Amino acid sequence: MQLPLNALRAFEVSARHLSFTRAAAELNVTQNAVSAQVKKLEQRLRVPLFRRLPRGLALTDEGTALLPLLSESFERIGSVLEQFDAGRHREVLTVAVVGTFAVGWLMPRLAGFTRDHPFVDLRLLTHNNRVDLAAEGLDCAIRFGDGAWHGTDAEPLLEAPLSPVCTPAIARRLRTPANLAHETLLRSYRVDEWARWFAVAGHALPLLRGPIFDSSTTMAAAAVQGAGVALLPPVMFGDELRCERLVQPFELEVSLGRYWLTRLKSRAVTQSMISFRAWLIREAAIG
Repeated sequence: MQLPLNALRAFEVSARHLSFTRAAAELNVTQNAVSAQVKKLEQRLRVPLFRRLPRGLALTDEGTALLPLLSESFERIGSVLEQFDAGRHREVLTVAVVGTFAVGWLMPRLAGFTRDHPFVDLRLLTHNNRVDLAAEGLDCAIRFGDGAWHGTDAEPLLEAPLSPVCTPAIARRLRTPANLAHETLLRSYRVDEWARWFAVAGHALPLLRGPIFDSSTTMAAAAVQGAGVALLPPVMFGDELRCERLVQPFELEVSLGRYWLTRLKSRAVTQSMISFRAWLIREAAIG
């Protein structure tokens, strides 16, 4: 059955407002034109869609069934049309980024990507390194680890070794790594990080009694407030280190992984994904 688009739109707007008058104002036509279009649709479907009341409209059962389908359809049409700009199609790219990388590395560079790729509609979601590419409908994700994620293509982006960081006041008490045994050591949910760092430092792991964080960004904020010593990637906290809100008391670092650009192997590659990958790799090489 071929149905007139204008009549469908007239019905959808009228049904939302339950008023031909308000529908006419939204559509910028006369009230009589809206009423005529709805009547035309009812005649085509051979069912009434509204009950005409002395003060407004009420949907019939048939109208109630039709409204959500039309509303969703017009919303989807509008969403696609919004992706066209200056005669070109804007391609949506949905990327999940681990919060530390997003704040410490990506955000300062993002303006360059949007400037050079004006037709990529980038949508960023942050996560704490736990992400489900398929369930969340993601094109790709930036995460930290060893690159071994089942069913996933992973491309290395950036090394991010960990080192203790703290306020200058705390750092003045730290002559050797052994002095850390007397400090509150802030921890992430990855339980072996401090153990690995102390092993590289050649010292026994002290009793860990500090709070546990699911975000390095939050842990860094706690360290800035003097809550303790955090084990973080200094490369991601350059602003805090340059301003000496945080300092790195020991040069010793331990590498437990790196940042990777990942996508599902089953995910078809789009032009926006190709552009984003090339830009990331180029920027990571620059440093």
